[in-house]
Amino acid sequence: MKSPHARRARAGAARQSLGPISDLESHLPAEWWREIFDSLYLKTDSDVVEDDRNTAHEIDQVIQATGMEPDAHILDLCCGQGRHVLDLARRGFRHLTGVDRSRYLIRLARRRARAGGVNVAFKEGDARSVRLPEASQDYVMVLGNSFGYFASEKDDAQVLAAIARVLKSHGQIVLDLTDGQWMREHFDPRSWEWIDEHQFVCRERTLSADGDRLISREVIVHDERGVIADQFYAERLYSRDSITRLLRGADFREVRLHGSLEAQSDRGQDLGMMARRMLLTARAPEKTARLARPARRGPMDVAVLLGDPRLPDAVKRGGEFNDEDFDTVRRLKEALAELPQYRFRFHDNHATLVRDLQAEKTDLVLNLCDEGFNNDAFQELHVPALLEALNLPYTGAGPACLGICYDKALVRAVALGLDVPVPMETYVASGDRSATLPATFPAILKPNFGDSSIGITKDAVVNDKIGLIEYLERLRTQWGDRPVLVQEYLTGAEYTVGLMGNPAGGLEPLPLLEVDFSGLPDDLPRILGYESKWEPDSPYWTNIRYRKANLPELDQRRLVDHSSRLFERLGCRDYARFDFRADANGVVKLLEVNPNPGWCWDGKMNLMAELAGWSYADFLLRLLDSAAERHQAAATMAAVDEAIRVQGENVAAG
Repeated sequence: MKSPHARRARAGAARQSLGPISDLESHLPAEWWREIFDSLYLKTDSDVVEDDRNTAHEIDQVIQATGMEPDAHILDLCCGQGRHVLDLARRGFRHLTGVDRSRYLIRLARRRARAGGVNVAFKEGDARSVRLPEASQDYVMVLGNSFGYFASEKDDAQVLAAIARVLKSHGQIVLDLTDGQWMREHFDPRSWEWIDEHQFVCRERTLSADGDRLISREVIVHDERGVIADQFYAERLYSRDSITRLLRGADFREVRLHGSLEAQSDRGQDLGMMARRMLLTARAPEKTARLARPARRGPMDVAVLLGDPRLPDAVKRGGEFNDEDFDTVRRLKEALAELPQYRFRFHDNHATLVRDLQAEKTDLVLNLCDEGFNNDAFQELHVPALLEALNLPYTGAGPACLGICYDKALVRAVALGLDVPVPMETYVASGDRSATLPATFPAILKPNFGDSSIGITKDAVVNDKIGLIEYLERLRTQWGDRPVLVQEYLTGAEYTVGLMGNPAGGLEPLPLLEVDFSGLPDDLPRILGYESKWEPDSPYWTNIRYRKANLPELDQRRLVDHSSRLFERLGCRDYARFDFRADANGVVKLLEVNPNPGWCWDGKMNLMAELAGWSYADFLLRLLDSAAERHQAAATMAAVDEAIRVQGENVAAG
């Protein structure tokens, strides 16, 4: 936990220095790396980490050591502001990913990639749990002395295990880290240097009590404003022998040292941990083929949960189940019958649901009850909450994710925090007066809470304030005090991203889908509203088509990256759908996030699955397998934790 002194030292525009400290280690936050990598870091270390000569020289050395080719899949782990992968992209390398814990640096990296017109996927993430598919990378680089930040060497070993997982067999890890033995003997206990015309930094250094880490303190001072920061950090000092032992402990092979790296600096003063570094490579562990699904002796027993046809449903045409709904369930059962790996029983009677689930053996629940408990859309989250209360594993999102995503304004706020473009929007509560309404037109109105395009009809697009007020009153008459969103009406192309899987095992994007509005009469607004989903006689139902997205690869990757970050931050699981639309200037913005998206045979998810060459049964199988593997992994981790707990109790007992 961070000490109160450290928190205070990072807190305002000008800061109070802690003064003389006899024990630097006692002031070191355990997770110092969570906050220190910001604009101030780039300023203090710019002479090295913002020098293109250093970056180019380091990449030259890496290419020479590894022989990597432009078509290789390369992950730059702890990539910072992306200087190494951006250099590779400029050299023609095509399959590049950068991951870093610092949101500030990742945002900066994305801006630089856009400005340079290069294609790199940048993601926020923890190095100990890299969220990429297994065996997907040819090389994983950890450069610029970005290894050894954690308080425990076990965490460093966990980083290596994560790298081993994402590397292909015979893939290579590339490590650039301080020569620990040299640093022990040559570190400068005190130094200072000017970092620009008005600021200088004073540094103190000492070895940790166990001698394994170098503890550093930086006091950054402005010549007029005084102390800007008083901060602490530490790095583990690995020698060639100790890092080799750690790599071999993670089953890496053929550990090689490729000489040393020495940074250049125009300041010519304190290079610190960047002064003398080792460049090492090692081969990934051999990987054995694994089953695509968890091993089991026979078919898994799956309970399929559906909406209740005995109850009214306000979302559906006429407020009840229709022939097309029963046809959808029939097609579902036919597709599931093609999956011998699973054995299915179907439940649609919500009055007896708890009793029915308790009475039978169930290995997994296929939760397709997107109507909500008792066909109440506000109670969609009640279904997974019930399954958790019964301790039953299930497919798809949990209660918290469904609750968040049901609130469109809340999803928009999360997206803004992740740098995902969103439409201009005004939140109109039930008591708001007309004076608070926006004056930018055209606009589209939609209920803040709701799905299946409830409340979004052809009349929801308005061109003036009179039309806005009229439709707002119509929504209030129909849906009571439900808050309403007034958004800018996006007129460009509309796209959908579908993701299958889970962050821990890798998310698989389906081919992007584009909505074809060209068949609509000219007098109708180009929207996917209620009529397109529930009114067979509407021109929206009969004239809207879908096609594979006509979008440049870089733009498609950007939408997938936006969707992946939202998937993880919102807590989606197994599958999710993300709808985007371009504005008049071509800027693509988020419309909606759909955890537990429509699963029917003619829904967007299955249409994208068809573009990938999957059958309807294949799509359902991927969903089931994703959930089964996720629950199996969770059960395995729980068993390991329990074994560690029991072992600890036995040791304590003596």
